[in-house]
Amino acid sequence: STRTGDTTTEDADDLSLVVQDAEIYLLKSGEITLTVPFSLDEVSLFGEAPRELFIKSSCYSIIPITVPEAGHTISWLFSSEPKSISFGVVHREANNGPLEQSKVLIPLTRCNSHKETIQGQLKVRNPGTYTLIFDNSFSRFISKKVQYHLTVKKPIICD
Repeated sequence: STRTGDTTTEDADDLSLVVQDAEIYLLKSGEITLTVPFSLDEVSLFGEAPRELFIKSSCYSIIPITVPEAGHTISWLFSSEPKSISFGVVHREANNGPLEQSKVLIPLTRCNSHKETIQGQLKVRNPGTYTLIFDNSFSRFISKKVQYHLTVKKPIICD
């Protein structure tokens, strides 16, 4: 007898290997312009001045932040010129683990960061590497310049 419309759990597992997050696919097969890694301590010493990140047309750049323990809050501000940029955040617990084990925390989203400053924050729930992705792969001819600022807040511990 043939059954239709019923997938076994084995079939579902096979599907998940084929379907991959756009963010992970980009990190694996996209063309990278720059990687600017930070430790949590380096972010805490960031200072007031924004930094600049360059993203070539059809490419992406990343800012991996290594976080040794949970509890901190990472915040960011950024703007882009001359046009929009896509932004997302992924987390990988094992720094040398496969990219496929990364978890998408903020899916890549096109931001009008050329018109307004984009800000956001993330509560660190697990140690590992939190990678901020600035994606310009949708733009075939125009390179982008991103001004960004990062801060970190330590958890408040009450006795």
